[in-house]
Formats: sequence, structure tokens, C-alpha cells
Amino acid sequence: MTIQQSILKFLYPIIMLLDNLSTSKDALLVSTSYSLSPISIYKLEVQANNNALFSLERYKGKKILLVNTASNCGFTAQYEELEKLYHRYQYKLIIIAFPSNDFKGQEPNEDATINQFCKINYGVSFPIMKKSSVVKGENQNEVYQWLTDSAKNGWCSKQPSWNFCKYLIDEEGRLTHYFKQSISPLDRRVTAAIEK
Repeated sequence: MTIQQSILKFLYPIIMLLDNLSTSKDALLVSTSYSLSPISIYKLEVQANNNALFSLERYKGKKILLVNTASNCGFTAQYEELEKLYHRYQYKLIIIAFPSNDFKGQEPNEDATINQFCKINYGVSFPIMKKSSVVKGENQNEVYQWLTDSAKNGWCSKQPSWNFCKYLIDEEGRLTHYFKQSISPLDRRVTAAIEK
């Protein structure tokens, strides 16, 4: 961990407090529809940090929490909280990290370095995908195209506003929740959605 990363980890509680003070009404979005998505997320493939390709269909029957991540962000300490969440609910939840350099260049590292950083500093054992873009544009990751297009997922067009935004998919492949970065992975609103 660099000096900058150590300082950001130390400041994380303050950063969360300040971000929560300025949180907008779209910090938490919840679907009111129980119908299946127009396009199934299970048709999508993801590319892991080690270049392996696999279908999200392998997680059908579990909830999926998709998180855009970065190593040099004030919210990077959420890796630790995500790992705790993963261990608490691993029988019913899979967490998938999508490293991205979209926000002020806060993920400049290559895939192998990202993977090593996450494992050494936060003990991350959930899957980490290949670094990609999560914001709307021609290079946007296919999974994030689905997450941010209501024509595909059925209701949500909200793209990540910063690193560590979280999208929750239910056991049938429906997008049910969007949580802004200011909502901790261990927040009761997150755990209640997982337990539902």
C-alpha cells in the first residue's frame, strides 16, 4: 500500500461522513417492478482479471452485487467491507468487482497489480474482473451497459457517480437496487436487500 493509499484508508470514515452529508435523493434506487428484465443479465459474459471468460448464468440462484472499484480512491477501504459482506452471505451472494479508471484516474494500475493489491491489503477473495470502463460511452463494459440502460434491465438508467457504486441483482437476474458509493456495503439497507 502506498503512502497515499494509507492516508486515504485512514481518512475513509471522514470521507464517508462528508459524502453522506451531501447525499442526494438518488443515493439509493429501488426497483418497483417484479417482472423479469427485457434482456437477461445471464446472457452476458464477463472477463476475469486473469483473462478467463465466463457467463453470469453460473450465478443464477444467488444474489449478485456488482461494484465498480479503484485502488487510489477515498472509498477504497470498502474492499474490506465488501470482503466481510461476502463472507457473511457467501451461501447466497456473489460479489464481483469491476476495476475502472473512469474517475480522476484513480485506478492507473494494470490487472495483475490490481489483483495483488486487493488480496494483500484487503484479503479480497471474491472475483475481480479485468479493468474496464463503467461509464456510458463507446468503451463501456457490457455488464455496465446492461446496468445503466432501462431498455435492457427494465428500469434503471443510473450510471456510477463515482467509484464503489453498487448494483444488486436478485436470484432471478432482476436488477433490484442501486447504492451510491456513500452507502457502506455493511449498511443495513444493503444487508436487508440481500436477506430479502
